[in-house]
Amino acid sequence: MSDSERVPPAINMNQMSHARAYNFVLGGKDNYAVDRAAARKVMRAAPDLPLLGRAQRRLLLRIVRMCAEQGIDQFLDIGTGIPTEPNVHETAKEINPRARVAYVDYDPIVFVHNNALLATEPSVISLQADVRDPEGIMDNPRVRSLIDYDKPMLVLFAALFHLVTDAEDPAALVARFRKRMVPGSHVMISQFCSDGSDPKAQAELEEISVNSPSPMRFRTRAEIGRFFAGFELLGPGVADVQDWSPDEQIPATSLRIAAGVGKVV
Repeated sequence: MSDSERVPPAINMNQMSHARAYNFVLGGKDNYAVDRAAARKVMRAAPDLPLLGRAQRRLLLRIVRMCAEQGIDQFLDIGTGIPTEPNVHETAKEINPRARVAYVDYDPIVFVHNNALLATEPSVISLQADVRDPEGIMDNPRVRSLIDYDKPMLVLFAALFHLVTDAEDPAALVARFRKRMVPGSHVMISQFCSDGSDPKAQAELEEISVNSPSPMRFRTRAEIGRFFAGFELLGPGVADVQDWSPDEQIPATSLRIAAGVGKVV
């Protein structure tokens, strides 16, 4: 089946999508020619990009498991991307079958795929919404029916804020979510980081994203650290995703994604 034959309504298959390109990098099939071309262009400068993507994904699932083992049973995954197995809800439910997960993404193709995946999962929902509207997400009736803001939760912003501009103020967006998070809640944030990234590979990724719906914005670890204002930042702080798993000995990559985990105390 060709790309044009399987494209859902309202999807622009001629414009690169970060979610679809990331899906290709992770070895998925839910992407179009424009996404594959963009990803391959970046991988010519950073051939280890798939390794970085997998390391970031493993970290996300590690934090989900950590929080589920601590008794957190509700998860808000914002900027979820196209479903990749194992998913957040599968990981959480291995530990607590009653875990509840709300997947949120503004990309219509992500919404389509999540809806298809979750058709038989009443404790898991998919919402098409934008991180730039925190109240619109948190006060959505479907989210309110699933998430109890009087209990601890984990909020995930994985590989998301490099798609949010400085003018849109990611730190202020995180703060608006934090206001609804009770003590014991956690947040996980990761994004492309300029510290340690190969300048040529970074420039390539920034260039291919210029004509996408969300141009790329690399940030330093210090800039990313400001997103955790009001949280207790857990060790090792804001660090390369590889540094969160020293036992796995994942090599450094051409591009860097920095991640941190914060706790409401």
